[in-house]
Amino acid sequence: MKNRKKKKKIIIIVLISFICIFLLFYSLTSNRKQTFIEEFLKDAAVTIQKIVMFPFTALTPDKGEDASESYQIQKNLNVELEKEIEELRDALDLNQTLTNYESVNATVISRNRSYWYQVLTIDKGKNDGLKENMIVITKNGLIGKLEKVTNTSSEVKLITANDVNNKVSVSIATSNGDINAILSGYDHETGLIQVTEVDSEAIINVGDTVTTSGLGGMYPRGIYIGVVETISNDRYGLSKTLGIKINQDFNSIHYVTVLKEASS
Repeated sequence: MKNRKKKKKIIIIVLISFICIFLLFYSLTSNRKQTFIEEFLKDAAVTIQKIVMFPFTALTPDKGEDASESYQIQKNLNVELEKEIEELRDALDLNQTLTNYESVNATVISRNRSYWYQVLTIDKGKNDGLKENMIVITKNGLIGKLEKVTNTSSEVKLITANDVNNKVSVSIATSNGDINAILSGYDHETGLIQVTEVDSEAIINVGDTVTTSGLGGMYPRGIYIGVVETISNDRYGLSKTLGIKINQDFNSIHYVTVLKEASS
């Protein structure tokens, strides 16, 4: 009898998880503006996901496991928890330096493996004053902007997304002054951000710092992105392409900060 109830619970959990994954996958593959119903369903999916997935993040070992194995599992969980707490502290420290913006700290609650370098989902939304196109950063610099926002969650389009509409105006600090260019993609093989449309005659050195330029009005000026790692010329010699080394590990993002323009 107990086994039958246990199997029933497992089936329910699997079904709910499948629904959550389907809804999240659907939202990731759709570029059109969300309808009210879609926003409601996504909010519900995120809430259910939090409830369903929580037990799996803190599973205790079976009774058959020995004490040493149980200790090691608990130790690993503690290390991961300490790492996330440290990330949260770093994110909170950003509030002291971004004087022209209000900062909303959020937790990453979902990432689709098929779109790992494209988007991620955070646990803050319209109820927290967030809107589309707000900038998202971590202690290591820019990671993206808000693309879709519901009442309780938001999707962040990452700067590593290879999307023709996902360009960022950047500034390269050189010994001869700042040079403007465009952040336009990510090389998965090298792990470098790609910066294009650089003047072929510009003198740029490995190690030069790259930040947002503020041009276009989308991204504030001066948000750190990385440093120049590689320099190459296009086939016609008309411009240069730069490979930018970033400090952010895009495989491990747990906490982020969303920038809101400070209220006057």
